[in-house]
Amino acid sequence: MTDAFERKDILSLLPEELEAEFAALGEAKFRAAQVFQWLGRGVRDFEGMSNLSKELRQKLNDRFYLYEPKVLSKQVSAIDGTIKYLWELRDGNAVETVVMSYKHGNTVCVSSQVGCRQGCAFCASTIGGLVRNLNASEILDEVLFSELDSGKKISNIVLMGIGEPLDNFDNVMRFLELVNHPKGMNIGMRHISLSTCGIIERFDELAERDLQLTLSVSLHAPDDETRSRIMPANHGRGVEKLIDACRVYFEKTGRRISFEYAMIDGVNDSPEQAKLLARHAKAVSAHVNLIPLNHVEERQFQPSTPEHLKRFIKILEDDGVNVTVRRRLGSDVDASCGQLRRKMQKTQRGGQNA
Repeated sequence: MTDAFERKDILSLLPEELEAEFAALGEAKFRAAQVFQWLGRGVRDFEGMSNLSKELRQKLNDRFYLYEPKVLSKQVSAIDGTIKYLWELRDGNAVETVVMSYKHGNTVCVSSQVGCRQGCAFCASTIGGLVRNLNASEILDEVLFSELDSGKKISNIVLMGIGEPLDNFDNVMRFLELVNHPKGMNIGMRHISLSTCGIIERFDELAERDLQLTLSVSLHAPDDETRSRIMPANHGRGVEKLIDACRVYFEKTGRRISFEYAMIDGVNDSPEQAKLLARHAKAVSAHVNLIPLNHVEERQFQPSTPEHLKRFIKILEDDGVNVTVRRRLGSDVDASCGQLRRKMQKTQRGGQNA
């Protein structure tokens, strides 16, 4: 039997690709549809696909691998019911996924990489750097198994967990095809938000796909001096280039961009920075989403005071900018991305040093 890590990833195949694989095995197309349905129900063992012959199940087992992510940790907020998962992947790595409930439905926040290479100074996800990209199937399973385990029907997806989605472009694009497919979970693109720290080299290609999703740009500072200090991704790009790329993207797609802005005390919350942010937002008709910073143990940053947040909002609104403040969910369950994974890593190191 072929080693599991040499077999193909059947979960990352679209239905038409699965049909081609079945044709190569000398099997009828309708068998591919049956398997796709089983996979969509969360079945991760070919032996459990009862309407397939034993011979076909063995063929599939020889050609493809299946893996069900394991729950390493599950935290449920006593405050608002937010659920935070730490999933173990087939190679022993782990990623986080968060399920949040709103009036309009249930949203899942998924990771796109194990770790992150972007180095944002206020983020826990990037501590330790990038380990590897997630496959399309691994991102898809975050959505599917979060829904199955929580019992909450997922209606919205945000790619705002661990990792930079545009740094894992091909796998993320395939994930979007899979999760949007009418024979799959069929989650509409307009219910999906993709967050980026500003990998502008991918903006044109993303715009050309015309996916109708929401592009959320993690701006976090309106000037180069501040942004370069807290976000290494700004080096070699710069705020003005980023705003120009956002303008082109908006003109090509007609889809309004959202600026994500973590409010950090004494770093990016001055009146002058609010006025500059307003100028950038109006230049591209962007919505501004202010985020009260979640404190990370390994970082020195603190969230802006309520007074500074209120002042910042007033300046933006007085300048005609559409602004909202993200509601803090799961504050009692390590809400900031990367914190749960960091706890696991510390525990593992502690055990090794014991």
